[in-house]
Amino acid sequence: MDTLSGLPEAIPAATLILMRAGQSAPEILVMERAETMAFAAGALVFPGGRIEPQDEALAATEEVDDAAARIAAIRETIEETGVAAGLLPQPDQELSAAIRADLASGIPFADTLAEHGLSLDLDALTPFARWCPNFRKTRRFDTLFYVAEAPSGAHPASADETEAVRAFWLSASDVLASVEAGGAHVIFPTRRNLERVARFASVDEARADAERHPVTKITPWIEQREEKKWVCIPEGLGYPVTAELLETARRS
Repeated sequence: MDTLSGLPEAIPAATLILMRAGQSAPEILVMERAETMAFAAGALVFPGGRIEPQDEALAATEEVDDAAARIAAIRETIEETGVAAGLLPQPDQELSAAIRADLASGIPFADTLAEHGLSLDLDALTPFARWCPNFRKTRRFDTLFYVAEAPSGAHPASADETEAVRAFWLSASDVLASVEAGGAHVIFPTRRNLERVARFASVDEARADAERHPVTKITPWIEQREEKKWVCIPEGLGYPVTAELLETARRS
């Protein structure tokens, strides 16, 4: 337990904001979580999850400090959506499906990479943000966000039908419009990142923005402003919106 706050220790996690060219704006890979999930039930999210021991073991062969998080983001995206990013050579649809099936059957990621003659391309992932909200008293996540370009000819996205009920490509602006119209919902960190990504015309712009703003751990706080309570994050970290009314901010 965190003796300062009384909250449980945050679980290390990683998520991937995968981008591809769209007709009028870049599209991002989004999932809708199942209503039965304990965290962010029914919400739209980016693929990702906790960093597992197998990710740490595989990271021992890499020279990047955050290798385990990057590996987890790649692995989780394959497991949850079937899209295989960050691998060399780039898998075709048939091989992507085989890797996903291996992971679903419990084969370690390192073993399936070796079996198919693949290596990790961790440089394909650019560190984008780090969020560690303290909204929940039973489960907290310390999540590293990465941005990457979707592999050309990527396997069509499909939900794993356990944690997510659908996976799809849509521009960040269109996702936000759906949320505003009441057709979908997102939790506070996802909304802030969608607003940030919606400003970019390409993955290169997203990477450049990430390089201009050092990754700093973000823990939102609640602030009283006149008669209203707001959920706030620091200024200067690349986010165009840094406060939302507590009454509208979905936190889990």
